Amino acid sequence: METEAAEEVPVPADSEQAAAPTGAEKQPHMLERKWTFWFDNQSKPKQGAAWGTSLRKVYTFDTVEEFWCLYDQIFKPSKLPGNADFHLFKAGIEPKWEDPECANGGKWTVPSNRRTNLENMWLETLMALIGEQFDESDEICGVVVGVRQRQDKLALWTKTATNEAAQMGIGRKWKEIIDINDKISYSFHDDSRRERSVKGRYNV
Repeated sequence: METEAAEEVPVPADSEQAAAPTGAEKQPHMLERKWTFWFDNQSKPKQGAAWGTSLRKVYTFDTVEEFWCLYDQIFKPSKLPGNADFHLFKAGIEPKWEDPECANGGKWTVPSNRRTNLENMWLETLMALIGEQFDESDEICGVVVGVRQRQDKLALWTKTATNEAAQMGIGRKWKEIIDINDKISYSFHDDSRRERSVKGRYNV
């Protein structure tokens, strides 16, 4: 498991050791691909700092056991300070519009007014991603959970915004996974770059 230090992340001192299975334990259950947790604390922005400068890579893992250790100890929305985000993205993809895998993509967004619901939806989404439950898994970049004063939100980032069939399939499957009936919208990153208020291109 790869790690990078980040001062802002509330990481217990023994978390790296706990996340790595010992030789005495059973053989770890390998995932199909590596995933990386990121942390972004925007609650104390530095004056004049560009967007993304507070983003930190925290852990890259590839086993079920590492995932559960990391989730239980660190990566729960209830542990986030206000105006901060956790991200889980495929290893090698940065959770930024500028990343080549994200540049032509977009995101499905689910707002949440209840922290308990947010935590459940976040966990169900994480398990679906690392368990490769989406038929269009190659289209998925990662997921972001954000805690805000007005309204928390969950966003599923995908690769090719113009591939409507793939995005609609992902959106329907995601609603099923997180068990919601409300309509959700998909926005293009290109639109978000140009406008502050972005209308959804697709809805399910």
